[in-house]
Amino acid sequence: MVLSCRMYSLRFSLPLPLSHLLSGDYLVTIEEKNSATYLRAYTNWRYQAEERSRVGVRLLGHLLRGASQRGGAQMEIIEIPLSERPVSVACCSVTGDLLVGCENTLVLFTLRRQNQENLQNQSQQNVQSSSSLNSQQTFGQSEGHSSSSDHSVSILDFERSVIMHIPNFTPKKVALCSGYVAVQTELEALVLKLNTSESDALDESCDMSKTDLLEDQSDLLLIPRQQELLGSQAKNCDVPVSIEKTGLEDKGQYKLSYVLFRRFTPEFFTGCSVEETQLHSMQLHPLFTSNQSTSTEEPACVFCFFSLPSAGYLYSLKNGVELLSAYQYPERVLEAVLTDHLLHVITKNALQCFTVRCAAVAARIEEPYIDTTMKACPPSSLEVCALRMQLFIGLRSVCVHGPHVILLSTADTQTQEEPERVQQRRGLARRWTTSPPKESTPTGHGWNLYVVDTVSPLTLYNEMVEYSRQYAETNPSAQSLRHLLSEAHLLLCSSLLQTTEQTHRKDLEEALRENCAQLGDCFSRSSQKDCHLALPYYRMSGLSVTEVIARNRPLPSSPHSYGLGFLFYLNHYLLEETEEILSQESADEVIDIFSQSESSALISVCASPSMINISADRTLQVLHRLEDTAGVSVPLTITMATLALRLDDLQQFMQLLDRHAEMLLVYGFIEEPRLLIHGGGGGSQAYVRPTALTQQLAKSQPGLLVAGMVALHENNKVQLEQADGVFKELGCENCLLVDFWEATLMASSQDAVIQELLFRLTSVYIDRLLCTNPDKRSIFPQSPLRHKSLKSADDLINSCSHYGALYPWLIILCPPYTTSCLHQEALHKLQSLLCGPLSVGFVLPLLERLSDETMWGFSLHLLCETRRGRYDSSIGTLLDRCPQAIIAYANHHLQDKHLELWWQKLLPELCNRTRASADNSILLAALKETLVVVAAETNPTQFLELLPDDGTASYFLPHLLTCTQKHLLA
Repeated sequence: MVLSCRMYSLRFSLPLPLSHLLSGDYLVTIEEKNSATYLRAYTNWRYQAEERSRVGVRLLGHLLRGASQRGGAQMEIIEIPLSERPVSVACCSVTGDLLVGCENTLVLFTLRRQNQENLQNQSQQNVQSSSSLNSQQTFGQSEGHSSSSDHSVSILDFERSVIMHIPNFTPKKVALCSGYVAVQTELEALVLKLNTSESDALDESCDMSKTDLLEDQSDLLLIPRQQELLGSQAKNCDVPVSIEKTGLEDKGQYKLSYVLFRRFTPEFFTGCSVEETQLHSMQLHPLFTSNQSTSTEEPACVFCFFSLPSAGYLYSLKNGVELLSAYQYPERVLEAVLTDHLLHVITKNALQCFTVRCAAVAARIEEPYIDTTMKACPPSSLEVCALRMQLFIGLRSVCVHGPHVILLSTADTQTQEEPERVQQRRGLARRWTTSPPKESTPTGHGWNLYVVDTVSPLTLYNEMVEYSRQYAETNPSAQSLRHLLSEAHLLLCSSLLQTTEQTHRKDLEEALRENCAQLGDCFSRSSQKDCHLALPYYRMSGLSVTEVIARNRPLPSSPHSYGLGFLFYLNHYLLEETEEILSQESADEVIDIFSQSESSALISVCASPSMINISADRTLQVLHRLEDTAGVSVPLTITMATLALRLDDLQQFMQLLDRHAEMLLVYGFIEEPRLLIHGGGGGSQAYVRPTALTQQLAKSQPGLLVAGMVALHENNKVQLEQADGVFKELGCENCLLVDFWEATLMASSQDAVIQELLFRLTSVYIDRLLCTNPDKRSIFPQSPLRHKSLKSADDLINSCSHYGALYPWLIILCPPYTTSCLHQEALHKLQSLLCGPLSVGFVLPLLERLSDETMWGFSLHLLCETRRGRYDSSIGTLLDRCPQAIIAYANHHLQDKHLELWWQKLLPELCNRTRASADNSILLAALKETLVVVAAETNPTQFLELLPDDGTASYFLPHLLTCTQKHLLA
């Protein structure tokens, strides 16, 4: 802090309670005159400060006559009548409401605003509810300077909204903020939450009928026990509160809930009097972030602070009540005031500053996931500390306005301090009350007013950095250094939460990055408990991994020692996919770091895409030494093979891979997927690219590559679309990609993946069937089929349930020798899919690309018609195109419930066609086979009814005889 040179010598008595609200620019005072107590609100008071003489006085709610009609042209004094003597007042900095504490009640006044042009119609209009007006009350200090002719001038007024009755509870101080009401007596602090709702029923109030059973026991000294009740437990305190609504124009109902209760007890037997224990400086402090507006939103956080002469307590009220900090003062504190950055306290001869934890709470509310590997913030449980102290003489009061701390002091040399023993005796006799302060005599000493300008957060941060350098020189891992840097971090966070000016914000952000780098250095050499914090702080610093390595090189005293936090950071950095690629020098240094400190991580380090520039020969030697000490492992072998591939040593590459069976190599890929693919760290939409090993396997061992990619997909190491991209980048989209789909279909149990693959494979098989047709365009025109598939149709039929065995009549329709080998394989795979459990509904649109002019095309269309149960039409179509397959078709499909189609459909068709072409041996043979089946499945009467009546019955007599004989035997 820098002490301003402004000092005023004044003579006056200590003032009665007074409160000023910046948002409404009104001043509220409790005044005593002629043995009467008045509560007054001063509006447009700046006109009087500018020596403008006109002053208007009116009662609460009277806006139609007098000075009110002149709007903001003069200062107004609003008399606020009360049924009880006011003791304390408080203003809500968010809504502008006024809270008055009386002997046994708390009275809430809602701030209202009336426009001059609406005053004449006031009696005919309904005033908006307090909840809607609270969001509109943004009054600048410029209101007092508006001209009287401006009809848009706002005139302030108050409406008594609710009275809270607290029997036998005399407030010493009250506070109000965003619906929270805080009350303080000499030894008790109570925080309530006042909400509005549309419900007709009020919240259950505490029983007011409780009486003080100890009222007549004046000769006894009863000391209640100390008590702290938080949240819902606070309602169990013995302070009953009931509410009485008085605002006639409020539509909502008030509901009261307990938030916090704290009671303290003087320790008389240790020499502590009531004066040394009584509470003071109660304050409700809101905190807004830079994304909020104080006029339209509730504060992100609300804090409650109150203090004893020896200790202070800071609570967070929103999102759960929690004790954030307990301040232990080295001297007796007279008053304290809380700000966003610091807690200012005064003793009799000093102004002291302590750190606060408001920023730690606000940071986590604004970003709930701040404690992750990406971001971090010191916890709110961090111990508080004193930052600086400044000496004064005779301090009495302190308040804060913006960056200014205002102090009031006096030197009373005539007052002699009483002996400690007499104070203790008086404390025993007072029973919770203190004598009123002595009136200052007219000949008393003058008062001094000091205005102390606080240093900016950046200046204070720079001072902390200077101190931290001294700590770092003596002991870089000291707890005090970490604490100091954490305090600096919270100071910068608090400033950033509330700063909107871009130039100032950039300076703060730069300082925060520097601070994060320093915290990262601290945690990089930290113990196992919190070494993980090096990762988020280094990330927030914006340092490159090369810069972090340079900051963590071992000290000369321990040349082979790296901190656990640094190794944790480096491990996570190399495990994740980043755009930064290390130079060969840095990459080799990383290999040396892990070979010395954590050799088991060398495999994942070598697989990192950031390490692409490592010296392959040098690293291969390191891995050979690791194999000699740790033994042979599949991932290590594959890593060594990858390095041999970088050296273009294909012989060593193949020798290393031949050490293990293909299945073991697949398990190695599952253990370290980055041996095959790079990318994918950003989720299912992240770009994935093949490694050099993947490119080589596509040429030399495609089966191993496909098996490895299937294993990665089934173990959620790569998504289906990402795997597609890998094969397309390899130029294998019409060969290995289809092999991958077929293999994945065999292995997958996910229904969505299965349906997607069935659709893709059906499309590919159809495309392959059309690839020899120049009039049809391939879906992979740039990638002709270049090699035989890894799985034949028979392999798929025997190993995959989605491929069904080919129907016998398909072989008659499409003999193997009629088309090329590749064409025949695609046809059989597609026919096999249609013979399996595949739903043919979504296949029909794809088959429209195929003509039924060819027999293979006709077979596919006939398969679909058969799968859809259209046997009648299929029989006729098959007799037209390929009658030699009709018996095989009927034997396979016309069974069970379709058996009657033999004599109801097939027999009449064959009879008619044979009659028309008597010399057709194929039809005659089919007719004979049909008659054999009909004779076996019908009785003689049914058979006779089926015989044609055109004189050819003799042809059917042998079959009739067979039918009769079988019937007699049955």
